[in-house]
Amino acid sequence: METLQKNTQKQIGEYVAEDYRTAAVFNKYGIDFCCRGHRTVEEVCDKNGINPNDLLDRLNRVLNDTSNPTIDYKSWPLDLLIDYIEKKHHRYVEEKIPVLLQFLNKLCRVHGERHPELHKINELFTGSSSDLASHMKKEELILFPFIKNMVNATLGDGSVKAPNFGTVENPIAMMKDEHDNEGVRFREIAKLTNNYTPPADACNTYKVTFAMLEEFEKDLHTHIHIENNILFPESIKLELQFG
Repeated sequence: METLQKNTQKQIGEYVAEDYRTAAVFNKYGIDFCCRGHRTVEEVCDKNGINPNDLLDRLNRVLNDTSNPTIDYKSWPLDLLIDYIEKKHHRYVEEKIPVLLQFLNKLCRVHGERHPELHKINELFTGSSSDLASHMKKEELILFPFIKNMVNATLGDGSVKAPNFGTVENPIAMMKDEHDNEGVRFREIAKLTNNYTPPADACNTYKVTFAMLEEFEKDLHTHIHIENNILFPESIKLELQFG
């Protein structure tokens, strides 16, 4: 009973940070593990009418599976984690956005009359593409360099110049708010696309676009999870060394 209580008090983001394979379990139950990973197992079970024993049983099966090990992002140095985020996830977003915008515009022209929801999907993704571009630049030009400076300081002279934004928690809070906004947008896109299921009359472009949108959302979930649940809390801890 004590172990059960302890596990139900554990945050969703902590589970996924320790073993990313648990993300598939939370996703199966419709639980947001990236933007809303700060909630405990008990909270999400109460809210969604989930039996905590069932959820914990599925989580334990994944955690005890040695046949398919996961990437341990928590063990990575923060500067390596930042390089990975930029080269893997930021680059992915930059490459996929123009293609998806082109496809969505075409779908609206060709199928928009029969499927008016396409116009709303296009509007939501266009807003996301603009905000994500700005968001990533703020990370690359302001937040990430400061975190890297802190890492370098621990390896060198141990001093860090005070940033204009005060504490690292300030830009992190802004980035997390912006992550939440994207989470809301993509939940709406998923709803409008019937979880990325093309209609019966869908052409190949329609099918490809929905598949790409689904892949984009999955990549964004991983991207946000690594930042919200690993990079950001570890950066806040690191800054305390220089207080």
